[in-house]
Amino acid sequence: MKYVSLFVVVLAINAFVTGCNDQPAATTDTPKADSVVLKEENVNYTADTAKLVGFVAYNEAITQPRPAVLVIPEWWGMTEYPKMRARQLASLGYIALVADMYGNGAVADSPSLAGKLATPFYTDSKLAASRFMAALNILKSYPQADTTKIAAIGYCFGGSIVLNAAKMGAPVKGVVSFHGDLRGVPADKNLLKAKILVCHGLADSFVPQEQVDAFKKQMDSIGADYTFKAYADATHAFTNPGATATGQRFNMPIKYNAAADTASWKDMQDFFGRIFK
Repeated sequence: MKYVSLFVVVLAINAFVTGCNDQPAATTDTPKADSVVLKEENVNYTADTAKLVGFVAYNEAITQPRPAVLVIPEWWGMTEYPKMRARQLASLGYIALVADMYGNGAVADSPSLAGKLATPFYTDSKLAASRFMAALNILKSYPQADTTKIAAIGYCFGGSIVLNAAKMGAPVKGVVSFHGDLRGVPADKNLLKAKILVCHGLADSFVPQEQVDAFKKQMDSIGADYTFKAYADATHAFTNPGATATGQRFNMPIKYNAAADTASWKDMQDFFGRIFK
């Protein structure tokens, strides 16, 4: 099945801690309010045969529709980390939904379980597209969402998911990958419509330079609108404040980098300012 038909099918079926320091204000095109009255809730939905539990956050003090952001978690699943990011986005004037990729709000407590849960989505693009689109359609159903201004962001595993979704023709304005895998489905200029921002750590041993070069070559070959940001001394998972402890616990080469976290969050906001005009 061609990638374009895959998303048409999925669309028909589904008719997917504390804040960072020194965060810039939201873009001028993002609705604002004098105060933040954070509304957050779990939302039940389904995709293929799975029962899913997403997490939604938005500022109730904003009365008009605002840009919407779909958040795809790391391979650890529905932990507090992606929920924290959704709350940050809500405070900036967006509505955000964290997608449950695994089902039942599953959380992995070890790399072996995380790998077991994530592997089917790396190998089965149809499954990944189904879960992505199910969450996207739930996000679009909220009256607070401006359905003409939607983006998706993802972390590690989630970064790979949003990049693949964009390359497969997902109907979003743009995607942001934070320390995500850069391989996946081939890029097709007839499918890729979303703009892309990649936030990559220069010390990320999971995403070597050969992978970076191949990704850039692929994007350049189809004239994709993409921006590639690289941050010095940043390893895999550099945006997650819990990464250092996790790396030590499981002997993984991951570490939090506050400077790269802050810089990449600002780069994301600048990117949103461009795609949501």
